[in-house]
Amino acid sequence: MAAPVVSSVSPNQGAPAGGTTVTVTGTSFTGATAVRFGSKAATSFTVNSSTQITAVSPSGTGTVNVTVTTIQGTSTQTVTFTYVTVSAPSLTGLSPSQGPVSGGTGVTLTGANLSGATAVRFDGVAATSFTVVSATQITAVAPAHAAGAAAVTVTTPGGTSNSLVYTYFAAPTVTGVAPSQGPVSGGTGVTLTGANLFGATAVRFDGVAATSFTVDSATQITAVTPPHAAGATAVTVTTPGGTSSPDDPQAYFYYAASPALAAAAPPSGTTAGGTTVALTGADLLGATAVRFDGVAATSFTVDSATQISAVTPTHAAGATAVTVTTPGGTSNPVTYVYLAPPTLLATVPDQGPTHGGTVITLTGTNLAATTEVRFDATPVPFTVVSPTQITAVAPAGTDGPVSVTVTTPAGTSNALTYTRLTAPGI
Repeated sequence: MAAPVVSSVSPNQGAPAGGTTVTVTGTSFTGATAVRFGSKAATSFTVNSSTQITAVSPSGTGTVNVTVTTIQGTSTQTVTFTYVTVSAPSLTGLSPSQGPVSGGTGVTLTGANLSGATAVRFDGVAATSFTVVSATQITAVAPAHAAGAAAVTVTTPGGTSNSLVYTYFAAPTVTGVAPSQGPVSGGTGVTLTGANLFGATAVRFDGVAATSFTVDSATQITAVTPPHAAGATAVTVTTPGGTSSPDDPQAYFYYAASPALAAAAPPSGTTAGGTTVALTGADLLGATAVRFDGVAATSFTVDSATQISAVTPTHAAGATAVTVTTPGGTSNPVTYVYLAPPTLLATVPDQGPTHGGTVITLTGTNLAATTEVRFDATPVPFTVVSPTQITAVAPAGTDGPVSVTVTTPAGTSNALTYTRLTAPGI
């Protein structure tokens, strides 16, 4: 084995009282039995590897040579360590003075006597890294730490500085927004609830900054909504701990002006209800109710901003006013007509020749909206004379009775019998 060789020491100066931790580098340090600063043995030392030893300087004065001794001998190189009176470091500022619990924030420490710093600590936890910029400035990367205040200190050969407070923040979460809707013009005061909201620097609605906000507590913020397009938006809060997730269980809905209706299709249906009606118009998003003369639809679906599909409730026969309600208000009404099912009372005449062409008069009730007259399965030409009367032309066919029915949007009537004959009379 070769004799030990010392190539450098860091730091190369320390206080006369000793106690400076010094890294000695070189070769052939395995099995070292002594580390000396001049004639004095190090207060303690640890052999880290064959090329590195960590030693604590004893007390001393002036400039001394640092040597390492092994069973192969003592190093002979001249590598000095100087005892100097070093002022203790002091800190006057941290910028920024807060950050997330995950660490990673670059922090600038300002103060005095920072040269030769050997450690920067946050509540005793070493900084992820640090750089001595000058005797008055150090840049450091904050390590991860639990939420709360941490004491930041700097250690140099002159000692350890006073501490300054660096505050760690947990990431914020937003769990509620009340009210949860408002006009596209903005200006609505809303209350956001959640956790870790203290120190908030921004409140955003789909990335658009709130007009203003106030942090009431760690669990509540009051904000004024900015203008925004109609629709649902994600609400986020940013603090020194980060930005809340847009997927947090909350949302704010912007609505446009009052909804407007243009038409209902079909425009009529049975008094029994159950008809699916397409309501078209504008600004229908966020609809909370569809009513037929004040009676709620059996169900409805908002298909788009311009269409809603609603199922009619039961209602008496006659015209009804259909309206849609959204957070923006209640629409103008459009007309939907409820029809009672048609009934037939008489067919005059009730018989005719097989070659057809006989004009017959059907009397009954609720016939005004008739869409079809059939002789058995055969549709025939017809004219609605009044709500109680229809004229129709009998089709050709074979001898015998046929069923005559009338169909309206409210359904199909009972059947009456019309008889075809091969010759006039019976």
